Amino acid sequence: MTRAQYPRTNRARALGVVGALAVSGLAAAAAVDPEAVTFYRDVAPVLQQECQVCHRPNGANLGGMVAPMALTSYEETRPWARSIARQVATRAMPPWDASPAHNGVFSNERTLTEEEIDLIVRWAESGAPAGDPADAPEPIEWPSSDGWLIGEPDLVLQFDEPFWVEDDVDDLYIYRKTTVTADMIPEDRFVKAIEFRPGSPAVHHIIVPGLGGIAPGNDPVIHTDGMADVLKAGRDLTWQMHYHKEPGEGTGSWDQSQVALKFYDSEDDVKYEVFNADMGKFDFAVPPGASDYTIQTEWTFPTDSEIVGYLPHMHLRGKAAKYEAYYPDGSHEVLLDVPNYDFNWQTTYKYEERKKVPAGTRVVLTRCSTTRRKTRPTRIRPRRSAGASRRPTR
Repeated sequence: MTRAQYPRTNRARALGVVGALAVSGLAAAAAVDPEAVTFYRDVAPVLQQECQVCHRPNGANLGGMVAPMALTSYEETRPWARSIARQVATRAMPPWDASPAHNGVFSNERTLTEEEIDLIVRWAESGAPAGDPADAPEPIEWPSSDGWLIGEPDLVLQFDEPFWVEDDVDDLYIYRKTTVTADMIPEDRFVKAIEFRPGSPAVHHIIVPGLGGIAPGNDPVIHTDGMADVLKAGRDLTWQMHYHKEPGEGTGSWDQSQVALKFYDSEDDVKYEVFNADMGKFDFAVPPGASDYTIQTEWTFPTDSEIVGYLPHMHLRGKAAKYEAYYPDGSHEVLLDVPNYDFNWQTTYKYEERKKVPAGTRVVLTRCSTTRRKTRPTRIRPRRSAGASRRPTR
């Protein structure tokens, strides 16, 4: 689910679902401009800005996904030059599935300009020269991914008993429980940041009502100052776990996924409480043979509100999603269009500046699906984070 907020006095909600650049070839691109393109002067700054958050040693774990190689030095990057060029030329990388019409709208946007794509393509086709190391930008000091990306947590929760994901599992949905004791939180706490950590490579997504969840590609939730989730004292947590893997001997693993929380020091620091507007739909069946079957759900805002972001979430057959706003004055706006939804990399689209909507605004979510099961990613995917894989001993 996506993250959203209600002001403590004026509600604000975000919407979620439970639920190609044509190129004529690398050689042609290189012929456009014969000026030499080098790694240190031209390519390294682009990699720093858009790629190294994932592609670095011990790179960021985004919803259980970790990049397969580092791109922080010339020696690391050079062997992948032609592959990188192909991936960026087709816009398969960086992963970002929203329509280009939304470029510049969301704070976590990962896109390359045509000029940046052209630089990388020309560099690869010209033999991927290093250039002068003196031209390189200062390296970024990335935080260690051995710890939590949100910093040292105030509380880490996991479900009460580990669960063994059997070898023959392909897709499995189960519920697990976490008992929240008075020793953990003797009173309600306002939550500043939330980070889920999958405990097995078989974890595809996690949903915990009240705290949200993750899917492949998701960042941790770090709220803007003044915004907070609320963790209720004495409320046990229920985890909806989705496991998705290739079945086979030796593929089983134990899972005891975790969630880390950072709290506000004082409730006086909190102006907005965070909620989700659930736009899930479960009572439908895709007709046999349908390739473009659509369903719709809608949400009407009862008060003047602000939308924080969106998480279009579907399962194996989902292929597109669109959020549209119908305002009380009769006007209409496309809020988010995701024409190529990817089950294997799901993005929470977070506004740079929250979207203000008046009371009575009706948001319609249209999802498109197909009977063709999308079991393989459409782009080269980062590997899942490592998890203990062994036969059960209990």
